[in-house]
Amino acid sequence: MQILLILTFVIGYAAIALEHPLKVDKAASAILLGVVCWVLLVLGRASLVPEIPAEEVHSHTADGTVGFIVSELSHALGNAAQVLFFLMGAMTIVELVDAHEGFKVITDRITSRKRVTLVWIFGLVTFFLSAALDNLTTSIVMISLARKLVDDKEDRWMLGGVVIIAANAGGAWSPIGDVTTTMLWIGGQVTASGIIRHLFLPSLACLVAPLLVLSIRLKGEIAPAQPANDGDDKLEPVAPGERRVVFTLGVGALLFVPVFKTVTHLPPFMGVLFGLGVLWIVTEVMHRTKKREIKSALSVISTLQRIDIPTILFFLGILLAVDSLKVAGQLHGLAHVLDRSIGNVYVVDAAIGLLSAVVDNVPLVAASTGMYPIATPEAAQAQAEMAMYVVDGDFWQMLAFCAGTGGSVLIIGSAAGVAVMGIEKMDFVWYLRRVSLLALVGYVAGAVACWLSLRAS
Repeated sequence: MQILLILTFVIGYAAIALEHPLKVDKAASAILLGVVCWVLLVLGRASLVPEIPAEEVHSHTADGTVGFIVSELSHALGNAAQVLFFLMGAMTIVELVDAHEGFKVITDRITSRKRVTLVWIFGLVTFFLSAALDNLTTSIVMISLARKLVDDKEDRWMLGGVVIIAANAGGAWSPIGDVTTTMLWIGGQVTASGIIRHLFLPSLACLVAPLLVLSIRLKGEIAPAQPANDGDDKLEPVAPGERRVVFTLGVGALLFVPVFKTVTHLPPFMGVLFGLGVLWIVTEVMHRTKKREIKSALSVISTLQRIDIPTILFFLGILLAVDSLKVAGQLHGLAHVLDRSIGNVYVVDAAIGLLSAVVDNVPLVAASTGMYPIATPEAAQAQAEMAMYVVDGDFWQMLAFCAGTGGSVLIIGSAAGVAVMGIEKMDFVWYLRRVSLLALVGYVAGAVACWLSLRAS
């Protein structure tokens, strides 16, 4: 039964990775995988869950093993729900800011036409914006801006490559910038202050290294895009003042989440929901006198209809599937294999980062958190090697960086890359030839900087 469980996970994982050739949405594969794994766990409970606490066995009259598995499923669902509600709240805030054209506060200030200057502007703006929002949303905003500014497809694709690298690098040093860093933050493996302190400079190196290479290669100016004719009679539903208020409140609400968690010690999703509630009330009051169709288009209720629910369901399915392997003891076994075969935790993290260019980084990080439990300070004192796994330990910090930035090496390796690929119809082979090596240079530079920083601290 253990072999069947692992085989099921591998087949489901392959279906997720081959989403486009199979023409089956990865959310469907992930949800089915999550359910089937737990069904197999129950059916093969005698061999899959051999060690159960005695109190669990006696607390269920019918079957202590089933009761234990159900209890573990409820615990896994509770942990996953924290991540999902955080993502839903953050997505809603970002969509609401976008509906009010709040990002024009940033994009309208980019006027340069020089290739090198544009590359640096796009890279740095994306880097910091991604840390405040998230890498997926930021990549969509920035590539949409590139389409308005740049006419030539080659120039636009190069900017798209820079956006992918910068969005992933920017998301790696922020607890809210990438799904994987959010998972580690909510899971307690890292703290907001710890990840910013340890990973800001490595993430910046991951961006600056490829930008320096591009600064040598790129010359001249880009051809400006032709302005779109939207019509002169179009009414402007959002005043500039309202746009600035929503942008400030939206970004401020997301930046306030780590502060909220530090002050109240409540989970991060509570901070996001608090910010969403404030922004919801402000926008309702702001548009209360407007026409119904305009008010409806700018409301949170309308925004909720644009939330990427399939992505939420994908995260739910993959997190449940990984947790089933954790309950069955498979992840702990894999951790021992990696420790014996590789040994060096920094190399393990670097390998996970490169692997995330081929497969999704969410299940990789979820599997890693199941393979390696958080060590207590007492355990670290008793065993020196366990210091790597304490909160904000070297393993977790390096994992956050590598899993967040390694996906830039291939265009299909990150949510930002897939988004840019879909919007721009960017060619996989073109990215491989023109951007992948740049992304790899950045990844190696950042990984070395991260290793040096962690060793020095």
